[in-house]
Amino acid sequence: MLTTIAQDARMTIATSVSHAGSAQLFATRRFAAFREATRRKTTRIVAYLDVEMELLITVWIAVMGVAAVAKVATAPIRPASLGGQCLMALPYLLIALAPVAGYRVTAGSFPRGLISAQPFFRLARIGRWRTLDVIEARRNPMFGPAGFMASLLVGILLNVPVRTAEYLAAVPAIGLDAPAWAHTILIVMSADVIVMNFFYMVCFVMALRSIPLFPRMMVYAWVMDLCMQFAIANEVAHAPNLPPQVAGALLTVLDGNIHKVLISAAIWLPYLLMSERVNVTYRRRCSTMAA
Repeated sequence: MLTTIAQDARMTIATSVSHAGSAQLFATRRFAAFREATRRKTTRIVAYLDVEMELLITVWIAVMGVAAVAKVATAPIRPASLGGQCLMALPYLLIALAPVAGYRVTAGSFPRGLISAQPFFRLARIGRWRTLDVIEARRNPMFGPAGFMASLLVGILLNVPVRTAEYLAAVPAIGLDAPAWAHTILIVMSADVIVMNFFYMVCFVMALRSIPLFPRMMVYAWVMDLCMQFAIANEVAHAPNLPPQVAGALLTVLDGNIHKVLISAAIWLPYLLMSERVNVTYRRRCSTMAA
């Protein structure tokens, strides 16, 4: 009787272990298949962005041209002369050209296939890593801006139209006869969008082309973005006769911009430091555990 019970118990345990092993194997295979499908999909997205940037630039210029005409046409006080209208549209022209200039400058400095040298001094020292040579890094399956890195790439690119749309919604077109405080807001807010659209596009191209300086440039862009918000607040605070309701609305916008930058940095900075893909692609090193 006891022998039969023991045998039944052993068979039950063996069956349970077998089922658990099968379930684990199934889950592992499903995860591997999902990861491979994600890698292929994100690789196609990245390849599309790399190949079709000229088309996207054309669409961008066309949309910004329409937006500039619409802003001038709906201005509270529209200039009567053509020269005045062109001057009113100038900030929108500069905003449209800033990311294009960022793309052209960076793409010209780092052409496709360029093998850039690693920085002389290593800033990212968290973790245990093994140095890879150029061939090892490029043969590594984790090389390239695919997978989760593609999400950051798309996010950087989308930051340009989103930031521009917020500017178009918040800042009206003004003429030369507008108050001094209105000119101050127009100048500093336009400068913020122009500068940051340029630098975020620089970051986009560096990430797309697997340039080793990308992680540092991304951190630099975040710091620059924060500094721009504080500089805007300082300039507008000294603007003469600034209406309180305008100051409150502008403060809300600046506070939102600061929070967005801090949230982005909090999410992506640990990834830029610890991600196997980021370290293989931009730092030519892999984890000692992966090695």
